[in-house]
Amino acid sequence: MSYDRPLLSELKSATVARFQLLGVVLVSLWSIEIIDFLVFGGRLNRYGIRPRSLGGLWGIPLAPLLHGDFRHLIANTVPLLTLSWWVMMRSIGTWFKATLLITLVGGLGTWLLARGGSVHIGASGLVFGYLGFLLGRGYYERTMGAIAISLFVLVTYGAMFWGVFPTQPGISWESHLFGFISGIAAAYWLTSKPDITSDR
Repeated sequence: MSYDRPLLSELKSATVARFQLLGVVLVSLWSIEIIDFLVFGGRLNRYGIRPRSLGGLWGIPLAPLLHGDFRHLIANTVPLLTLSWWVMMRSIGTWFKATLLITLVGGLGTWLLARGGSVHIGASGLVFGYLGFLLGRGYYERTMGAIAISLFVLVTYGAMFWGVFPTQPGISWESHLFGFISGIAAAYWLTSKPDITSDR
């Protein structure tokens, strides 16, 4: 019917915008890793989070963009894009705010409390942050939609919880843990101050 066209047009526009943004994220991550591999021989990875090092503070915004190798990046790509999509279901503005909070708060927690002499890189902190955000939003918001997404994410990605424990050498469980905690905090903050921006 004619009165449905504006709504359908708006939904289509929002969906296209989400795909475009995820495309930018995907191309950016893979371009950086290819350049690091071909041009820098992996040396960009030293710009990750180095706990309690003043220079390591630069790693807080840079760490999610850097990966140890292509296998590391491949492991992060699918959950990052999938969970990003579910976060964007509220709005792209919510995704930007959640991403900023998770990156800064989770990164700062890693910088302050992670084991010394280590360098923490990878988008897995964001992945765990989005997981915490989606679970936390279901709890704090308590609408049918938010709870349904939380349950879906819990069933699909619940096994990831093991990643917040120091079970595997060479894995930054600290960034996983603080990313997850910061995601829950972001859900609380953004639920108590709901986003009213539009995807258009």
